[in-house]
Amino acid sequence: MPRIDSHQHFWQFDVERDAWITPDMAAIRRDFLPGDLAPVLQQHGLDGCVAVQASQSEAETDWLLSLAAEHDFIKGVVGWVDLRAENVAERLAHYAQFEKLKGFRHVLQGETDRALMLRPEFQRGLAALATHGFAYDLLVLPDQLGYAAELAQAFSNQPFVLDHLAKPLIKAGELEPWRRDIQALAAHENVLCKVSGMVTEADWQHWQPADFRPYLDVVFEAFGPGRVMFGSDWPVCNVAGGYGRMHALVADYLAQFSPAEQAGFWGDNAARFYKLTH
Repeated sequence: MPRIDSHQHFWQFDVERDAWITPDMAAIRRDFLPGDLAPVLQQHGLDGCVAVQASQSEAETDWLLSLAAEHDFIKGVVGWVDLRAENVAERLAHYAQFEKLKGFRHVLQGETDRALMLRPEFQRGLAALATHGFAYDLLVLPDQLGYAAELAQAFSNQPFVLDHLAKPLIKAGELEPWRRDIQALAAHENVLCKVSGMVTEADWQHWQPADFRPYLDVVFEAFGPGRVMFGSDWPVCNVAGGYGRMHALVADYLAQFSPAEQAGFWGDNAARFYKLTH
């Protein structure tokens, strides 16, 4: 059974391009490359990972694919392509030649137009993903969950995965309306959820595992253990305790589930969703 980290990033730090990495994130204002991640995965008994885009350019996609070609433990890549471009079908056909290119993502959480995903030009590009069997990662904030549910309904045959639980307000301890909107999104069976990115939504210095239990309860009840997957969000998790603490809090929560359900969460669900074959 493969054990997969379904969500992590690589970058060569650039102050202008990576402006989202603010000065208070000193722990990650440097390069993070495969050589940094490999021993971390090994330490935690993980066989491989899915590398996810952090900047929105085809150059980023190409770079991640080059890393994946050099390192067997990078099992898949979620890249970026301009879904609104007139030539999107041509670009997707180009990327279809790369076996490790498994899907795409757009940083919808950062868009001024909160409903960008519902615009005709975006949906035209999204519709083209099915031709090549590409997955799609939903990077949204709680205020966009309603739009995500509309999208999932409109594209009922498109596999989606929600990144980072849609970043609920864990530090503030707020569950509603996030819980209601998660339940509505999870009602669409073509949507899975990554249990990732949580620690950065909590109090970075003082969080406790108990802070996350209400949110984990919502996600596991809404999606069920067959539609959730582990993701570290490394190296971003390093600003809030690091890989080990994040992994441990999730492992402790998973102890209540059956061995088969745990195997699904730690790798089988991600392998099936992203069609990981290596």
